[in-house]
Amino acid sequence: MRLRHKPWAEEFITENAHIVVPNPEEQKGKWAALFGNDNPLHIEVGTGKGQFITGMALQNPDINYIGIELFPSVIVCAVEKVLAAETPKNLRLLKVDGAELENYFEKGEIDRVYLNFSDPWPKKRHAKRRLTHASFLSIYERLLPDNGEIHFKTDNRGLFEFSLVSMNEYGMKLKYVSLDLHAEMPENNIMTEYEEKFSAKGQPIYRLESQFVTK
Repeated sequence: MRLRHKPWAEEFITENAHIVVPNPEEQKGKWAALFGNDNPLHIEVGTGKGQFITGMALQNPDINYIGIELFPSVIVCAVEKVLAAETPKNLRLLKVDGAELENYFEKGEIDRVYLNFSDPWPKKRHAKRRLTHASFLSIYERLLPDNGEIHFKTDNRGLFEFSLVSMNEYGMKLKYVSLDLHAEMPENNIMTEYEEKFSAKGQPIYRLESQFVTK
């Protein structure tokens, strides 16, 4: 994805510190206090322009959501969506690297991880960068509670097949697998920007729900 540089992005992010949490490492173990409740916490790693995470927060006011995005020129679009939705109280954004989640969350502090249309990193030598690689699964497992879940969507069949194998080899339980989500179209499905784009072209959307098994 080619990113258009937005020289005003950092200033805009700073101005909206009520949405993009500054110094999120200071909130580690304290997210319930920040949200002001003990509701479940779901995170999206690679939130992009924020359509999914904003929609989920509006649809489920009794769940807290955090969208994680590293690139300033992308996360500002997510901030704009949150502002347009009149800033749901159960939603925050972090401008951090998804590979460093353990700097920001304690074990059991996250109840679910969403991975939507992640970079497929198609070359074999880049497999370790895929967000469903075993190295990332081990991070999620250390942060999620026992039997915690990952929900994953993509249009890339190669990445989907890799993810199925990776999660199975890791010992996870596959609770749900769809090779054509929109043929089923669950009523509560919130689409990402990429999902709308690819499904409009007739491309199938792949989805799975997997669960860590207590060892």
